[in-house]
Amino acid sequence: MLMKPMTDPRPTAASPPSPGEAAPLVSVLIPAKDEAGNIGALVDEIADALQPTCGFEIVLVDDGSSDGTDQQFLQRCLARGARAQLLRHARSCGQSAAMWTASRHARGRYLVTIDGDGQNDPADIPALVRQAQELEAGGEHFCIAGFRHQRKDTEWKKIQSKIANAVRRQILDDGVPDTGCGLKLIPRSTWALLPYFDHMHRYIPALVRRAGGRIAVVPVNHRHRTAGVSKYTAWNRVWVGIVDLFGVRWLVRRSRLPVLERVETVGEI
Repeated sequence: MLMKPMTDPRPTAASPPSPGEAAPLVSVLIPAKDEAGNIGALVDEIADALQPTCGFEIVLVDDGSSDGTDQQFLQRCLARGARAQLLRHARSCGQSAAMWTASRHARGRYLVTIDGDGQNDPADIPALVRQAQELEAGGEHFCIAGFRHQRKDTEWKKIQSKIANAVRRQILDDGVPDTGCGLKLIPRSTWALLPYFDHMHRYIPALVRRAGGRIAVVPVNHRHRTAGVSKYTAWNRVWVGIVDLFGVRWLVRRSRLPVLERVETVGEI
């Protein structure tokens, strides 16, 4: 059912499932700031990829855009008949905060994160979902991380990423070659175990391992940005991340997961 305030003539996205309505299998989480030139095409591609295969919703967190990203998103979701939620921050809080907001409102069993700039390819999502259904047989908690094996970025951006990934692997040994890829799948129950802090989205595989989860890596497509500008620079991509690395390393080293030897109950549970 579509809901909109009586005083606001603008379209709104579909509301979350009502009691008795089936929850979607997949929630696609999109953090976005000033991506009006990309978001409509991204919605189309998500719908094309998932409508034939599974129930899904799209959860967009507009992180303080000033270019009409939110309305472009709503209009395209309505045109495609896609269940969606729009969540708008009053001011820009950053990508990790946007993903945290999206995860708290998502209803799907699997949370799929994807960048709002269109460089990740939604056509890769069904393969991640299939692998998730196979991994579930071995345990509830895991993360499937995309690996941009043929990146479509500038040489300078690739150098920054190589430095950041090399440093991260040396310090965290988190089992992924490319933690900067925005395309990941994490069960909602796994996400609920992760600590929240600024820039935590860069360290999701390490945090999932800390919680006792498994990591899988899947090669995914990567594309050139067609509109807008990147929000990342050498400063916020590499140097700030190095400071965070040591905090994450401390979290991982201080984690002690208990192992139950046995469970006994008395009476009715």
